Amino acid sequence: MLGGMTTENPRAAGLARLAALVADETRAVCLLALLDGRAWTAGELARHAGVAASTLSEHLDRLVAGGLLTEERQGRHRYVRLADARIAQLVEDLAARVAPGTRPRTLRQAGAGSAMARGRTCYDHLAGRLGIAVTDALTGRGLLRQDTGFALTDAGLRWFGTAGIGLDRRGRRPLARACLDWTERRPHLAGVAGAALCRHALDTGWCVRIGTERAVKVTAAGERALSELLGIEAEVLR
Repeated sequence: MLGGMTTENPRAAGLARLAALVADETRAVCLLALLDGRAWTAGELARHAGVAASTLSEHLDRLVAGGLLTEERQGRHRYVRLADARIAQLVEDLAARVAPGTRPRTLRQAGAGSAMARGRTCYDHLAGRLGIAVTDALTGRGLLRQDTGFALTDAGLRWFGTAGIGLDRRGRRPLARACLDWTERRPHLAGVAGAALCRHALDTGWCVRIGTERAVKVTAAGERALSELLGIEAEVLR
């Protein structure tokens, strides 16, 4: 240290810039909303965050420039989404380390919070009690190992094939990864397998999205399928 100034450290400087991007409540609201894995318009995010469109646009510019979001323009609409699964993991991990907020002040807030805790998407995989139930069932049946980090067993790979859930293993994304659940405070299944299972659940109607956030609900068809395939009791999913 010279004259009270530290020598330049590129990694430290980069970390400080990243922290500054997240350290704003409006931008944090946007990042959490985009954990649903879908693209939002700037207008939708502005209404969700409760700020003017011009204000929200400035925040989005900073998030895009910082590499946390990607954008696409279609006509007069500007769509944004999280840059990739690594950014989603970062946001979810940070959220999981935040102490629970204050009690909901309205029945609507309480209902929304209850739905999110019961089941939701975490970027592209299942979370909440639903995600934990699926993860526990896979583990209990010897399809997933958690003792040395998350890993599908040979039986687990066969199970995905038998269930008709394809696993795209061509990229660098891990096949199975633990993601700390911010409501359950336990890890749920993420990675290629988690994403494939979530996509299959939504495509086949095992789960449907509800409300305007990330909450999902298991349908009667989903209850039957998860009971037959993983032995999960319907009461656990409600």
